[in-house]
Amino acid sequence: MDRKDILTLYEYNAWANERALGAAGTLSPEQFLRDLGSSFPSVRDTLAHIVGAEWIWLCRWQGESPSKGLPAADFPTVASLKDRFAALDRERRAFLDTVSEGGLARPFSYRDMAGNAHSLRLVDSLQHLVNHGTYHRGQITTMLRQLGAKPVSTDMSRFYLDRGLGA
Repeated sequence: MDRKDILTLYEYNAWANERALGAAGTLSPEQFLRDLGSSFPSVRDTLAHIVGAEWIWLCRWQGESPSKGLPAADFPTVASLKDRFAALDRERRAFLDTVSEGGLARPFSYRDMAGNAHSLRLVDSLQHLVNHGTYHRGQITTMLRQLGAKPVSTDMSRFYLDRGLGA
């Protein structure tokens, strides 16, 4: 995977997050916070987990290893999550603008939240993070259905079609 592919992957990630946030924005405050018994209790908590993971990995790529994530309670509304995602997208884009083609293959070391040391190639961790978000956006789709709300497609093929990148 080259630099252009990574940038496209992160355009997709931002697009998919925006669509998930848009769908969450149709919920009442009670629905947004309702415990649905999923990996993370509510739509809010699942979105907060996604943005928290994106923040943690950006910190790691920049040489820091946070020992805890962002508390879901820091995001009482969809608007507060939208703001954090937007800021994070800008910060990540600035970081990605500094990464060369060769830099994608370089290993970087970090500590997980339990303090265990790990090393990955940058490109592998960049791909991992988008995959992680895709998994949890799928959970949000299920939660929206449980709440009687209309889910939206966050499939990568829909992203390409929306961008006019189809054959």
